[in-house]
Amino acid sequence: MTPNPPQSALRLHRELSSVWGRPPGLRGFLSSVNHSEIGLRFMIASFFFFSVAGLLAMLIRAQLATPDGAFLDTAQYNQIFTMHGSIMMFLFAIPMLEGLGIYLLPKMLGSRDLAFPRLSALGWWCYLFGGTILLLALAAGVAPDGGWFMYTPLSGKEHSPGINADVWLLGVTFVEISAVSAAVEITVTILRMRAPGMKLTRMPLMAWYLLGTSVMMLVGFPPLILGSILLEVERAFDWPFFDVARGGDPLLWQHLFWLFGHPEVYIIFLPAAGAISTILPVMSRTTIIGYGAIVGAILGLVFLSFGLWVHHMFTVGIPHMALAIFSAASALVAVPTAVQIFAWIGTMWKGRPRMRLPMLYLMGFFATFVMGGLTGVMLAIVPFNWQAHDTAFVTAHLHYVLIGGFVFPMMAAVTYWMPLITGRWRIRGLGLAAFWMVMIGFHGTFFIMHLTGLLGMPRRIDVYGANPEWILPNLISSVFSFIMGAGFALFAVDLILQSLLGRRTRRDPWQAGTVEWAMPMPAPDYNIASLPLSDRASALELARGEGLLPGAPRGWRETLVVSIIDGRPDHIAVLPGNTLLPIFTAMVIGAFVLLMLFGLYWLAPVGLLAIALAAWQWHRWTGAAQDHPPVEAAPSLTLPMSWHVPNGLARTGLYCALVANGTLFVCLLFAIGFLSLIAPPGPVPQSGLTGSHALLAGIALLALAGASASAHRQPGVRAMAGAASLLAALAALGLLAPMVDDPTRHARDALRALALGHILLHVFVSLLLAILCHCQRRDGRIAPGRVAASPIWRMWQDYTLATSAILIAIVAGQELAR
Repeated sequence: MTPNPPQSALRLHRELSSVWGRPPGLRGFLSSVNHSEIGLRFMIASFFFFSVAGLLAMLIRAQLATPDGAFLDTAQYNQIFTMHGSIMMFLFAIPMLEGLGIYLLPKMLGSRDLAFPRLSALGWWCYLFGGTILLLALAAGVAPDGGWFMYTPLSGKEHSPGINADVWLLGVTFVEISAVSAAVEITVTILRMRAPGMKLTRMPLMAWYLLGTSVMMLVGFPPLILGSILLEVERAFDWPFFDVARGGDPLLWQHLFWLFGHPEVYIIFLPAAGAISTILPVMSRTTIIGYGAIVGAILGLVFLSFGLWVHHMFTVGIPHMALAIFSAASALVAVPTAVQIFAWIGTMWKGRPRMRLPMLYLMGFFATFVMGGLTGVMLAIVPFNWQAHDTAFVTAHLHYVLIGGFVFPMMAAVTYWMPLITGRWRIRGLGLAAFWMVMIGFHGTFFIMHLTGLLGMPRRIDVYGANPEWILPNLISSVFSFIMGAGFALFAVDLILQSLLGRRTRRDPWQAGTVEWAMPMPAPDYNIASLPLSDRASALELARGEGLLPGAPRGWRETLVVSIIDGRPDHIAVLPGNTLLPIFTAMVIGAFVLLMLFGLYWLAPVGLLAIALAAWQWHRWTGAAQDHPPVEAAPSLTLPMSWHVPNGLARTGLYCALVANGTLFVCLLFAIGFLSLIAPPGPVPQSGLTGSHALLAGIALLALAGASASAHRQPGVRAMAGAASLLAALAALGLLAPMVDDPTRHARDALRALALGHILLHVFVSLLLAILCHCQRRDGRIAPGRVAASPIWRMWQDYTLATSAILIAIVAGQELAR
């Protein structure tokens, strides 16, 4: 592969900036889809929400500093501690790792942007609007007050009659759109947009950590999304998913929540561990040891983290065998974590550590997270868990894990990569003072809280006048918490002063030698003037255009797409430019959320239609000529354009989306099975239809689905076969619908109605994709040698038919078993 001849670095910079830059002013801010800008917005906003949550924590500690707690009343206290946990989990931790990944990944992998820039922008606006809804509710005094876990039945309509719980359910679900979007974006970027020749086994460890995180987000968030939908539908329409009197069960919410909640801890930890594995070797002036062992530990954590959710439910009365299994799994998860910690310790032993500010924060991580891990092993032991459950000991453990395992590494990461972001060096002294204030304040606050919990103090109480033994430890924790808060404030001041007043820094100030430091500082919109031919390309060679795709000669946002395993160049993708579509789509989704929040359910279908119309606009052309011949990426390398290859970025992205969608479908099956086993049988449908009708519908659907699967591969009959398949699904719905008499009678009827809604939604999306393919064929975008949306439509259609047949078969089986 011969490199391109040298070109003027200044000419390349101007050419690329005109294509990859954004217009000035407000329109440019609203329409930008550049990954660097979107990533920075995520991180800045997450720091803002962190400060809000910190202020709420100060209010909590002020309330608990004295036993009578006259600072807040009970209603205010419940809202504040609920919002503190919700903001930290959903508006700080997850968005912070999203922002770091969105900003860094293309730079570390040698790419110009992420796979789906508009999707990143949509995630940003959904995050901003969803977080704003939660903060406005707090300011208005109608914030959620049932805890960040929203346990039923306390969060049901009977015990929470206002909109407080609805704010949490709808606002958090709105924010979760951002998380799932980022998960798809990060997964596809890592798999398909690496530098040529960068095999999976040669990726930076940070990419491995983010890949594991994004896969966990694809699988971990759908259970919470489903649980939120079920609870909101119960509150809005009285469908009894969690009402024991009508066949529901509150434990279903706990299962769905903790299927998300415990993997969430490792979703937060893995990117932080990736930052450690990146920064520690640089600070130790050596290379990381145990690369393969660390990758294996990442995969082990991804797998084991989904087998621990009952760890939080040891006191609900589950069978002893299940207690033993989940207790063992909870202890076993410490093994891959220990592998990483020993690899990091070995790296420091091998090198010569420099106690610069990022390294100090890493030392704070070691001192804190190991203690949190040990108390986690204690809580994994069932007898101890029974004693410490729901006490301040658990609160202390949680903060040792989350602050020690995430906040300290993120502070190290921000300190380490700040010169890349701003091009400026930090001001001496402030960062060091901030570190020691945070370190001392944290341990003074939460180490004492372990003892408070062992003395029997429960969580989530606002007064404790009858227990004088808790007064002194609570006062100590409150005093040190204000020291910690002052340290975080000083850390923020340090970052602001560095951005404004810090001296200009040279390239690669830490002497890391990794790809992201080969760029100018701050990095330009396009990252690099030419894509690296290998991970050993020098910064000067890339700036002179001696790599792949130098400049932007065709005026398009071009970037390279590679094969998944070996990083072989596959084709050229043309990414969309700046557009207002993401903010418009987020506003439409936000309008639907507000309609549901204020009980305007009769207008909600209009909101759904508006969302469909907004999504329809996303298929617009990128501005590139669809009939353009293959492009010479380098003198000896000619690659086809993305619209001529069947396995493009969109197809890989759909695979990821189907993983998330399939997880939600499996959780729906779990809910059906759980309530079928726990709840008594519901009343017989009054329509007179039986399971045989549903069985016949399922058989007809499967027959036509099989015919479609074989037929729609033939170009001449694709449209006819697709139409027949969708009509079969609609016919099955028509036969199944009369079996649901009244979803408010019993949980089984409610689940049947939900199954019908699931099928109908997917059939509707299939119809939209079919219409899109028709329009593309009419416009000449689907022709010999081009693929456009046709493979995506077929994949979605096959998925819709398969899941519809399974749901119908389950309903039929339930009725035939009566």
